[in-house]
Amino acid sequence: MEERWTPSGVRLRLAAASPGPWNWLLVPGGPGLGSESLAGLAQVCTVPGRVWLVDLPGDGSNRGHAAVPARPFQRWPHVLAEALDQLEDCVVVGHSTGGMFALSVPALERRLSALVLVSSGPDAGWRQAFERWAAAHPVPGLEDAAQRYAASPGDGTLRDLTVAAAPWNFTAAGLTRGRALLAGLTYCHEAVTWADAHFDATYRAAWRPRGLPTLIVSGAEDHVVDQRVWERADGFTGPEVLRHVIDGAGHFPWIENPRAVRAAFAALLSRLSPAAEG
Repeated sequence: MEERWTPSGVRLRLAAASPGPWNWLLVPGGPGLGSESLAGLAQVCTVPGRVWLVDLPGDGSNRGHAAVPARPFQRWPHVLAEALDQLEDCVVVGHSTGGMFALSVPALERRLSALVLVSSGPDAGWRQAFERWAAAHPVPGLEDAAQRYAASPGDGTLRDLTVAAAPWNFTAAGLTRGRALLAGLTYCHEAVTWADAHFDATYRAAWRPRGLPTLIVSGAEDHVVDQRVWERADGFTGPEVLRHVIDGAGHFPWIENPRAVRAAFAALLSRLSPAAEG
């Protein structure tokens, strides 16, 4: 797998390549999950060009490398702009918090050919809805996992907590595959701690994709990030914005309904400039 690092330690790993001009930068959610969580999406979307898995410095498995600076979280999320400086004809694909990171960096807008927001949101308004839903839908074993993580925060206890919460992220049909995905990831509890203190509660989009081809994709059964937040957000409607709700899918919609996710990306491709394809 081809790897690149930006000056501040953002890592790009080539996950797929086919003829086409675009560079698709897949930014994971969490944070702390690592871009391995999007490897399946990289295969499902079948887009022309090169598909990159992106990890901010210090996130996921992007640690312990000479390219990653000390105190990497001080550079979040604005360091994401460096990834686009490495490439041309870029499309950022942000999953959940990854999409929120993208919308927090105004410098991305002038560098982008298009934007894809998967299971993401324009502000922190989804948090209260999720807390209410979670309280009404307890998961066996999750409270114990949460207590272990609170008592001993670490990558291992974060993995256990995330796997225990899998029923909130996937439908019943996708739960087995979803658990397997989450169990196999590299986790970074320090990224979670940073986001909890500096990003999650105060997040609000710093720019709007005016005139930029934009795809908003969400699972019809996503109970983590309530997708109704888009309906009351200014600047995320108009002819340049496509909304695709994926039937029978949760917070990782390509797990349960890859065909519909692929069709959503195809709809975006039809909006990109034909001149760029040449």
